[in-house]
Amino acid sequence: MKIVGIIPARFASTRFPGKPLVDIGGKSMIQRVYEQAKKSESLADVIVATDDIRIYDHVIAFGGKVITTSETHQSGTDRCFEAINKYTATADVVINIQGDEPFIRPEQIDLAASCFDSDKVQIATLVKKINSNEELFNVNTPKVILNKYEEAIYFSRQTIPFVREKEQNQWLAYHTFYKHIGIYAYTTKILAEITALKQSSLELAEGLEQLRWIQNGYKINTKITDFESVAIDVPDDLKKLTIFL
Repeated sequence: MKIVGIIPARFASTRFPGKPLVDIGGKSMIQRVYEQAKKSESLADVIVATDDIRIYDHVIAFGGKVITTSETHQSGTDRCFEAINKYTATADVVINIQGDEPFIRPEQIDLAASCFDSDKVQIATLVKKINSNEELFNVNTPKVILNKYEEAIYFSRQTIPFVREKEQNQWLAYHTFYKHIGIYAYTTKILAEITALKQSSLELAEGLEQLRWIQNGYKINTKITDFESVAIDVPDDLKKLTIFL
């Protein structure tokens, strides 16, 4: 099975314009993500998918592979689909690697890839146990509920499930909660199908594209990771990276 990692990267981020090119300890964010992805033992290839010539030229300059994509994509999934269609070789599985996690662990990529040891898997992602009330009640941290097969059955910005008859500051003692780690993997067949779907009512309500897939009957398998994921959404988030440098 051939698995290709694609890193969507756009310049015009609303909260952090030019984010892929920001310097982090002497290397750009996109270069750090690319180099981390290249360490994965599961990936046959790694490609940056971008709509901006500055990012394109930069990736070429540091020796990476890059494909130009449309400026109109609404999600990284859509950008991945265009990129894999332009890819000169074939792939069985695409892993969508977040371009704003400069110190993503290659082990996390390999863990997502391991879901496809079963040919029944359509889509895969990672989750991590929540250990603090700050994360548990943060609406910017999507939570996920799993069934007994470790398939995701719902994602929400709200804290789910609700722990009845317990004070909120005690919920972690009575239930295991999971947050979503934003790496997606899909077979190329399923990627083509889900990018053709219209936005669903749950997706529009929560602002989470994975709900479109669930609402349309697709299964999302998960693996539980112990590694923390540090995403950079705004310039102030760069302070979080001091522990890595």
